[in-house]
Amino acid sequence: MSVSPFDHPFLSGLLGDEEIAAYFSAKADIRAMLSFEAALAQVEAQHGLIPQAAAGRIAEVCTDFEPDLPSLKTATASDGVVVPELIRQLREAVGEDAGKHVHFGATSQDVIDTSLMLRLKAIVFLLSGRLFAVSAGLQKLDDQFGSNRLMGRTRMQAAIPITVSDRLRAWRHPLDQYRDRLTLETFALQFGGAAGTLEKFGSKADDVRASLAQALGLTDEPQWQSQRGRIAELAGMLSMISGSLGKIGQDVALLAQAGDEIELAGGGGSSAMPHKQNPVAAETLVTLARFNAVQLSGIHQALVHEQERSGTAWTLEWLLLPQMVVATATSLRQALQLLGMIKRLGTAS
Repeated sequence: MSVSPFDHPFLSGLLGDEEIAAYFSAKADIRAMLSFEAALAQVEAQHGLIPQAAAGRIAEVCTDFEPDLPSLKTATASDGVVVPELIRQLREAVGEDAGKHVHFGATSQDVIDTSLMLRLKAIVFLLSGRLFAVSAGLQKLDDQFGSNRLMGRTRMQAAIPITVSDRLRAWRHPLDQYRDRLTLETFALQFGGAAGTLEKFGSKADDVRASLAQALGLTDEPQWQSQRGRIAELAGMLSMISGSLGKIGQDVALLAQAGDEIELAGGGGSSAMPHKQNPVAAETLVTLARFNAVQLSGIHQALVHEQERSGTAWTLEWLLLPQMVVATATSLRQALQLLGMIKRLGTAS
């Protein structure tokens, strides 16, 4: 049983996406957090801040360290974040001599936000690939049916005849723009220490941060722990992607309602009317577009971070962003499935 339809035992068949959801699993999150701790130790050793032997020991343990998850859960209930207990367990595994150098100069938000950036970087690469596949699917339909006629409709009423190419162009153009924008997306290291000042590193702070960003394959930027514009911008892009796919779904559903301008292979069955073939994939695209539009308002609420760090706004992101990512991934999966179901579009000239 699950309170989320994205990982529900049967609703996830419609709304979930296992490939992308895996990046939000506890295992993936912990692995990314441990990557941060290992890289941090090695970079600090390079800059003479901790012993090289300690850094080597920390990196070695981080490679296959498996924390006690029930203890992490219990501690998070009181601490509000998982990192203090994770670091306690990691220090114990590393051993007393090297353990005192674990997490030196960092804070919980550095670990959690950087873990998120590492995982989002991989996710965005996958979403870009799916956008390319959907665009290619639209091009294939254009090659097959582009010269066919459709009735252009404005405000739900017949307007003038258009071609299938005209409709497909309107579907495809924004998706290509989104793919180009995602390709240029950057993912920044979060590293500010207790209050964003990297106070324990003195004059070496900027150099340590730059080295850590390079080691993790992230961009080097000053701390952004209380400035969440990058999260809001990415969420906005997710909403636009699902919104444009929702427009495709709405158009296909309306075409299927009329029935004379589209032919779909397969569809959803009805328990009461066996003859029906419901345009389930098209309807789902509309639902997910509206879902993401609603969640985006919450992400914008999370822009309000008080002083140097907010617990409330930060936690709101945890509730909303993973679901937006999975909803967008599902939209792309459903869109590709829907395009493959179109056997005919428009009427021959």
